[in-house]
Amino acid sequence: MSFKTKLIQQLTSFKIPHLASIIAGAIIFSTFTLPLFASEGSVNLYSARKEALIKPILETFTQKTGIEVNLITGKADALLQRIKSEGRNTHADVFITTDAGRLYRAKNAGVLQAIQSNTLNNAIPANLRDPEGYWYGLSMRARPIFYVKGVIDPKELSTYEALADAKFKKRICIRSSNNIYNQSLVASMLAADGPKKTQQWANDFVKNFARKPKGGDRDQIKGAASGQCDIAIANTYYFGQMISGKKTDQKKAAEAVAIFWPNQKNRGTHVNVSGAAVTKYAKNSANAQKLIEFLTTQEAQQWYASANYEYPVRKDVAATDLLKTWGDFKADTINLDQLGVNNAEAVKIMDRAGWK
Repeated sequence: MSFKTKLIQQLTSFKIPHLASIIAGAIIFSTFTLPLFASEGSVNLYSARKEALIKPILETFTQKTGIEVNLITGKADALLQRIKSEGRNTHADVFITTDAGRLYRAKNAGVLQAIQSNTLNNAIPANLRDPEGYWYGLSMRARPIFYVKGVIDPKELSTYEALADAKFKKRICIRSSNNIYNQSLVASMLAADGPKKTQQWANDFVKNFARKPKGGDRDQIKGAASGQCDIAIANTYYFGQMISGKKTDQKKAAEAVAIFWPNQKNRGTHVNVSGAAVTKYAKNSANAQKLIEFLTTQEAQQWYASANYEYPVRKDVAATDLLKTWGDFKADTINLDQLGVNNAEAVKIMDRAGWK
C-alpha cells in the first residue's frame, strides 16, 4: 500500500469527515497535478485508455522527439468533467477517450480546439474524424453480433434490425441503455433508418432480452457461453482481450462464441473509434499536435492496434493476425460525428422502449 493510500485511509477515519475528504482530495489532486507543466519539451495527456495500453508507445514518442509525455489516466466521463472544471487552468493538452459519442460531447462542451493537419487528414479516413478538425480517430473497433456455436445457425442472422424478430425472444444479452457504446449503435441506426423505424425496432428488440441488462461487454459474452442467452452484442476488442488473456473463464467463454458481421448487404457493421483531441486551453498545443500525428504513423498504428485488439484507422496498416481470423467485413461509413449528433434522440428512443 502506498504512502498516499495509507494517509487517505487515516484521514477518512477522522471524526470530521468533511474536513478529511477535503484534505484527502487535495492530496490526490496535488499528486496528479504536480508532474504536469507547460514546457517546450513536454505535453500533458489525459487518457481514458489504461496506462499499460498506451504508455509504451508514448515512451517511443519521447525517444524519437525528445518531448516528455506527462500521463494521467482515468474514467472517460470523469476526465472530461475534470477538463471542464479546470477551464482555462487545465493541465491537459491532449484528451484521449473512447467512442465518438464522447468525443462529440467534449467538442460540444467547448473544451476542444480545432487543428488543421495534412498529416492527420491524409492518414485518417474522413468518416473517422471530426469534419471540423476537433478530434481524430486513433483506432477502430466494431460492435458485431456474437452467437453461441452449435446453438445458433449463422444463416439465421442478417442485420441489427432483424434482431427484433420474435424468433429471438429471450435470447439476447446486451448492456444497459446508459452505456455509450449502445447509445452510439442506436444513433447509427437513426442515421440509417430514421426515428420511426428505429423506435419500432427498439420496442421489439427489448422484448428479446434474455435478462435485464447488466455488466459490461465481457459479461454479455460470458452470459451467452453459460447458456443465459444465445446471442450477445459486444465490441470486438473485448473479445480479443478475452480470447488472448490469462483468465480461464473468459477464454473459455470467448471460445464458445463466434462473430457474425451484420448488415453486410447494406450499410455495413457498426464501428466506432478511440480518438484524440487538443484541448481548448492547451499550454503545449504544438507538442499536442505532434503527439496525435505520431499516434497515426504506421509504427504507432501497428503497436496501438495490437495492444488494444483494435483495427488500425490507417488503410495501409493491416489488422493483426488474431483480428484477421475473424474475417473481413464491410464497415458502416457514416461520419462518426453523427453518433454524437443523434445521441440525445437515441437515448429517448431507448427510454421509451423500456431499455433499462
